[in-house]
Amino acid sequence: MKREQDRLRLQVVFNNIPYQSDLQTGWGFSCLITGPEWAVLFDTGGDGRILLANMQRLGLAVEELDAVVLSHIHGDHTGGLGAILERKTELTVFMPHSFPASFEREVGRCGARAEIVDGPRRLGEGLYSTGEMGRAIKEQALIVDARPGLIVITGCAHPGVEHMAEQAMRYRGAGISLLMGGFHLGGLPDAELEAVIKRLKALRIKKVAPSHCTGDRAMAMFHAAWGRDFVAGGLGAMIEVPC
Repeated sequence: MKREQDRLRLQVVFNNIPYQSDLQTGWGFSCLITGPEWAVLFDTGGDGRILLANMQRLGLAVEELDAVVLSHIHGDHTGGLGAILERKTELTVFMPHSFPASFEREVGRCGARAEIVDGPRRLGEGLYSTGEMGRAIKEQALIVDARPGLIVITGCAHPGVEHMAEQAMRYRGAGISLLMGGFHLGGLPDAELEAVIKRLKALRIKKVAPSHCTGDRAMAMFHAAWGRDFVAGGLGAMIEVPC
């Protein structure tokens, strides 16, 4: 993994939305964020074999990872963790407080260190969590400090993508330059989609890169609303920003 002193690199390594044709899609999401001093995997997709194959194809080494951040308990976001921990055990795995104790114990048995996240908190240099949000399905989003503004990455945004964006801005006291990941809007009527877009526009979010569970109709509406500031976020997409 190439680490540059003045840039952040975000690369989608697992997704059901295609982008780079020589990679294997699968239902779920995973994004590798590489900074000057660390490499963090956000979510692990639903299939470890596919995840590792995609990373190898992209020239990304599991051995260089420093941490894994899991958004929520669903298997399409945690299913690849075992394959990661088979390759490297000296990792910190950040997981929401609502994860079963058995999951935490299994991470420990693999030799990694489980770190429980409850409220908003710092995870590392320039890395933060929104804290666990939601009721029925609890979830955290990852916040990355960058020079243009915050980068906020959601796994599925079950608590509401607009609420997670608001929480990130409130916690860090800064605007969002890029909101990316699964927005969980598939199947919603246009009126509800328009309300979500209107709220995110009111937050002055500069760029969006929705994928995974966002839904085709919602993605088309986001593309229309953001125009040139809509960023492709499918499998293999790579985004670089100054840090």
